[in-house]
Amino acid sequence: MKSDWKKYIGPGPLVAAAFIGPGTVTVCTLAGVKFGNDLLWALGLSIIATIVLQEMAARIGLVTQEGLAAVISKTLKKGLLRYFSLFLILMAIVLGNAAYEAGNITGGAMGADLLVTVPVLTLGQLQLNLLNLSIGLIALGLLMSGSYSKIAGFLTGLVILMSLAFLASAIWVKPLFNSILAGFLPKIDSTNILTIVALIGTTVVPYNLFLHSSLVAKRWSKIEDLKYVRVDTIVAVVLGGIVSMAIIITSATGEAMEVNNAADLAIGLEPIMGVGAKYFIAFGLFAAGITSAITAPLAGSLVVVDCFGWSNDIRKMPMRISIVCILGLGLFFSSLGIKPVQLITFAQLANGILLPLLSAYILWLVNKKSVMQVNQNSLLLNIIGSAIWLVTLALGGMSIGKVLGWM
Repeated sequence: MKSDWKKYIGPGPLVAAAFIGPGTVTVCTLAGVKFGNDLLWALGLSIIATIVLQEMAARIGLVTQEGLAAVISKTLKKGLLRYFSLFLILMAIVLGNAAYEAGNITGGAMGADLLVTVPVLTLGQLQLNLLNLSIGLIALGLLMSGSYSKIAGFLTGLVILMSLAFLASAIWVKPLFNSILAGFLPKIDSTNILTIVALIGTTVVPYNLFLHSSLVAKRWSKIEDLKYVRVDTIVAVVLGGIVSMAIIITSATGEAMEVNNAADLAIGLEPIMGVGAKYFIAFGLFAAGITSAITAPLAGSLVVVDCFGWSNDIRKMPMRISIVCILGLGLFFSSLGIKPVQLITFAQLANGILLPLLSAYILWLVNKKSVMQVNQNSLLLNIIGSAIWLVTLALGGMSIGKVLGWM
């Protein structure tokens, strides 16, 4: 019985850790402060979309025993579409993750800064943030350990503790049950549309699809394991979604009139939770930062090696060099207080194009008999998948519009 239970534990917690980063915590906090519980429905929609897309990506990984980027590279054998697709994937995932890594490290340090005071070293005109540097080095050390099981174990533990911290905060503030239920009734207008886009966009994450498919191929090898893959995926994404909802509920109940980041949330909650607010929010934000600081370079590196057909063994040089480059760039930006605005803007633009394109690729691949054999999509899954693709198309269009200043 014990061994059967272990079979259900896979890379799901890493997927949850990847999308619950400081960006998600901040977006959910701002959504709660500005709109109360009104946008819980948007998170519910994003959870469903994420489960469907992650299941299909994971199924591709299980059947092919390869990562999504490798499957796309091998399936699109020649022509402009192949080179455009691989270029877009590399630019969006690798450069994007390097830019977002700075936010992950900075966000984790922001949480730790609520609990401990660490001096900032001045090097000429540059300032070196030791908290940022410490988080980056912890992430690098774990990734350089060369063990997926150690990484998964560490992240699973942190995700559980992070989830408990945010869930405890949501329970402590004693929200009104009727207000939570009312939040699942869709409400869309000109004031909340960009926040809705941000909430869905921070949950349906392109790099998670690549990460999940690659790690599933390493964790399971038989098609009979598909039931374990699905349970692992659903539990992890639902847990992540509940944590995001808990952040919205907590911030909606707090007394903060204006919150610029998740750290400000602790101040607004102090009248309700007392000094405990600082500890819960600080640990939650720190855990969100450090877990995403580990998964972002891991996912980006898997994409690099899969696109070029190199080994995805984390102990081999191609993976290690890719990890050091992505994490190192994020650490450089964050530790020296540099804001890679242009890089982030480009990554948002590329992701706006990549998300609907990647969703279309996944739908195409899971219906391709030469790839999936007898494990193709059912009619119902194709209908649901097509509806989700339309959502990603709208989401991508809005993201591009936001970057270009059209919205």
